Amino acid sequence: MSARCLLGLCDGSGFLFDEASNTAYNCQCRPQQVALAKARSLSAVIPRRYRDVAFERPPVTDMDPAIVAATRRFAQTIDEKLNAGRGLWFMGPVGTGKTTLAMLVSKAALQAGRSVAIYSLPRLLNEIRETHRADRSHVHLLDRLTAVDLLHIDDVGAERTTDWVLEELYSIVNARYEDGRSIVITTNILDREALCEQITERTVSRLTEMCDELPLLGHDRRMDLRTA
Repeated sequence: MSARCLLGLCDGSGFLFDEASNTAYNCQCRPQQVALAKARSLSAVIPRRYRDVAFERPPVTDMDPAIVAATRRFAQTIDEKLNAGRGLWFMGPVGTGKTTLAMLVSKAALQAGRSVAIYSLPRLLNEIRETHRADRSHVHLLDRLTAVDLLHIDDVGAERTTDWVLEELYSIVNARYEDGRSIVITTNILDREALCEQITERTVSRLTEMCDELPLLGHDRRMDLRTA
């Protein structure tokens, strides 16, 4: 998808040209273009399973109407939410549709021409490990994860807890917190105290401030598909 100027001022390059003085200068959209460039090597592809999901079709139409409506409002005002650094936190048992709704938000951001990185937490940590093994810059990867307009992380709290995992997760969340960047996450843990034990209180505190919490309750819908 080619870049576009959200303000309709430039050609998407991030620069404006003044013919009178024969000079180029930064468009107001330039920070977004820089973020897009930094995000190019990150995962910004909607997985095949979720490419056709829509608010108007199952399984979304079978979910809690209030949660779906809140997600739709967020997606419909995606530029405003991303510019304000607001995010969503989907929480609930396995198979209740958290990832599906999170993917709808990521799709809305991509369709708006914004930079998006989509990872499960285990996959993201594996990529970070690879930067160490290949002697690539860990700081450079963190910088790109911070610069992207929307960071979507699934299965937070699912990774086996180690000091290294906790520190990496905190570094990512804190960098986006300090830079006012949006994050969308899913967790299978509903109890706040249990989640603090799993990913630390300081990480939970920052996520709570950054994100609107949307609980999805109910049974595992994947089991319905298996028995259908």
